[in-house]
Amino acid sequence: MKTKLSGKFYLALILFSLIGQVAWVVENMYLNVFIYKTFNATAADISAMVAASAVAATLTTVFIGALSDKIGKRKIFMCGGYIAWGISILCFILVKEEIIKSVFPNVVSAASVGITLVIILDCVMTFFGSSANDAAFNAWLTDSTDASNRGAAEGLNAMMPLVAILAVFGGFMAFNLDDASSWTYIFAIIGIVVTAVGLIGLFIIKEPKIEKSKESYIKTVIYGFRPSTVKSLPALYIYLASFVIFNISIQIFMPYLIIYYEVSLGMKDYVFVMAPAIVLASAVTALWGKVYDKKGFSLCSKFSLLWLAVGYIILYFFKSTTPVFIGSLLMMCGYLSGMAVFGAKLRELTPNGKSGMLQGVRIFAQVLLPGVIGPYIAKLMLADAETLINSDGTASFIPNESIFAAALAAVALLALLLFVFRKKRV
Repeated sequence: MKTKLSGKFYLALILFSLIGQVAWVVENMYLNVFIYKTFNATAADISAMVAASAVAATLTTVFIGALSDKIGKRKIFMCGGYIAWGISILCFILVKEEIIKSVFPNVVSAASVGITLVIILDCVMTFFGSSANDAAFNAWLTDSTDASNRGAAEGLNAMMPLVAILAVFGGFMAFNLDDASSWTYIFAIIGIVVTAVGLIGLFIIKEPKIEKSKESYIKTVIYGFRPSTVKSLPALYIYLASFVIFNISIQIFMPYLIIYYEVSLGMKDYVFVMAPAIVLASAVTALWGKVYDKKGFSLCSKFSLLWLAVGYIILYFFKSTTPVFIGSLLMMCGYLSGMAVFGAKLRELTPNGKSGMLQGVRIFAQVLLPGVIGPYIAKLMLADAETLINSDGTASFIPNESIFAAALAAVALLALLLFVFRKKRV
């Protein structure tokens, strides 16, 4: 029998997932654009920022996820975290060259200081965002669903990154990203909306019934990293290892995707190309979660990786609008449906009462290792990339199609490993 989920549950799921993903899109895709355009950041700068944020997200999720299990609460971390998250986003308004020069009048390079400040503030923002979203929200979603409805809920959750991209793309059309004042409005709008969701959550989120962890806080923190835990849950850790490779593939190209569209391909109106692809991919992802509930991981993961691989191949070989649209659609379908099936499988393998403790190892697989390894691979691939001379005489790198070739290699490795796992009936 399928357990029916309430309207308030779906409202909370949509609000917290969507707005959380909007904030992550701004961080993961547009914060790179912000320092690229505002401070002429290099590929190494972007790689360093992504890696630092990944480390911050991982440590936060490990400690806050365990803390939420220890006290047996999710709601306070979700709502309080979103409120603080929104406030931290508002702080980016202050990272301007004129403010930097007024605060540090003797600084040699305001751009270098600006990049450093953005990286630090990004880590602060990530602390609050990961506390609220990665640790508390994901544990709440696991606690609030069961095997009869988890695929459908995860399908809805997994489509939110694409819906968020669509919302951000559409909203950003009103702004000239080369104009510094545009970023002030962007950070103000996103910060206020994220804060508002935290306040709304106080009234609509139902605290799931979970028992407080009886172990000490330190034991709760390290639970997911114990050899005994790995030994007792081998399937969970095998799929976590697979999830690492999946996310490395995504992180090789994702930090550079917008720059690639706009600078490398010269698609100034890339929003009009991407919006239909995002809508279609979102619909596919929502449907794919329901297919997962009926057909399971094996079939669904095969199609997800196939879509992702074909998308990469098209994006590597073609540069004109129509094939780029098709490649982007397939890439997005593979990315989001893959997130849905891996997410549902990992929740399925998570023991009851341990979801908070295990968010730390999940974030290792989803954020830390991919966030360090993926951009580093991309940096190597782009080491000899062409450069563009800006109007002020500075140079900026131009991402090329090699990032999709490297991402494809990671998918090929993952497909091989999953094939081996199936043969061994893992």
